[in-house]
Amino acid sequence: MDTEVTKSDEAWRRELTPAQYRVLRQARTERAFTGNYWNCHDDGTYRCAGCGAELFASDTKFDSGTGWPSFSQPTVRDAVTLTRDRALGMVRTEVTCRRCGSHLGHVFDDGPAPNGQRFCINSCALDLNASPPR
Repeated sequence: MDTEVTKSDEAWRRELTPAQYRVLRQARTERAFTGNYWNCHDDGTYRCAGCGAELFASDTKFDSGTGWPSFSQPTVRDAVTLTRDRALGMVRTEVTCRRCGSHLGHVFDDGPAPNGQRFCINSCALDLNASPPR
């Protein structure tokens, strides 16, 4: 696993767009069907927009119909941290980047086989490193 990334709040504000800051550092959620990747079908690796850590592969992405990019699993299980989230009167499991602590989204138990998980991730929390055409 890569070295942990620690930055001041001021540094995060300078380096991220306002939308990214709201999601990554304040654990907000972008509106459904508005992000760059909810309907993206390009091959490649999705990385954390905060620190560049490898998070998800395009071959684990699927259309959940929710309006956010959804993945069945992280590329490397240790790339993310899962914690109980009781905000907004709901009990959910928050997904954060293990390397920089950025909020990515939530994971739900209504995904496809074989593990039945849906990692519902904000587009602005991701950067896609597209694979070259074959």
